Amino acid sequence: MPASAGRRPGRPTMNDVARVARVSLKTVSRVVNNEPNVSPVLIAQVRSAIETLGYRPDIGASTLRRGDRRSGTIALLLEDVGNPFSAALHRAVEDEARTRGVQVLTGSLDEDPRRERELARAFAMRRADGLIIAPVGSDQSYLMTEVQTDTPVVFVDRPGQGFPADTVLATNVIGAGEATRHLIAHGHRRIACLTDYTRISTARFRQDGYHTALREAGLEPDARLVVTELHTTAAAESAVMELLHRPDPPTALFTSQNLITIGAVRALRRLGLQGAVAVVGFDDFPLADLLEPAVTVIAQDPALMGRTAARALFRRLDGDSGPPAEHWIPTSLIRRGSGELPPGTHLLGERLAGSL
Repeated sequence: MPASAGRRPGRPTMNDVARVARVSLKTVSRVVNNEPNVSPVLIAQVRSAIETLGYRPDIGASTLRRGDRRSGTIALLLEDVGNPFSAALHRAVEDEARTRGVQVLTGSLDEDPRRERELARAFAMRRADGLIIAPVGSDQSYLMTEVQTDTPVVFVDRPGQGFPADTVLATNVIGAGEATRHLIAHGHRRIACLTDYTRISTARFRQDGYHTALREAGLEPDARLVVTELHTTAAAESAVMELLHRPDPPTALFTSQNLITIGAVRALRRLGLQGAVAVVGFDDFPLADLLEPAVTVIAQDPALMGRTAARALFRRLDGDSGPPAEHWIPTSLIRRGSGELPPGTHLLGERLAGSL
């Protein structure tokens, strides 16, 4: 069979790049595989030739040729890359990877444990050098068989279960407690807590922080003011509408993730109560500072989380074999107005009557 069989006619090869760049084939290989100790002049010549010819390396073949058998890719599995939090985290991982000449393969898990496992398997089969996962399932022991034993894994935003790995987490309990104490400090005693699916660890952590802060203030948590299993803006909007039409509505809301906060704000604006019911949301979101009143939030730092997760993964790829480490990323309270409103219970009945 001719040597060119299986290759599209006219597709440039590494030999073509070497000829145009006037360098050896070995030099082209070292530049393509991001190997060290190649002079900047030669790198520029090779990259110019690659651009001129439109050369694209065969990732599978180059992996086999490389001494370290690396693919030059890592995988990033997030709940939803369209969410502003996930998007910021993704960009930070991508920026870190770019400095090392590594590409990032990304997938959205949509809170589906089966999809988490399917994508982890798919990226492992494509020889991703490492995986960063925001786990949605309650058991990650499947990674023992789905990935190679020398493939590092880092959990981000949520802890994994059943698989030892570095973990990057926000201070969820502390942040939720700070949000609740902030509302208590402004005179609120009936504070509703709206959270995501209870199977999500961050939702449970934030509810724990809320309960702890209430008890520290001598307030007994009221189960009727806790609404769980909210995952969309529409569900949160409906839940807030129902809460505020009760005979004894809350005077403040702690919303435990950005989509829930957006839904709560929509409900308050529909009822004309945005200036009467206080809100502190966990996690910032675009334009939160432009609303009236602007939304007070417990801000996470997704960019720092992404950088920390990527650096932890690359340390493992560079040979760090120490025990799994936990990296805690602090949250911060941003006061903007909605969380500083005083209790307005005496106004709720009149305003709600007018909205019916």
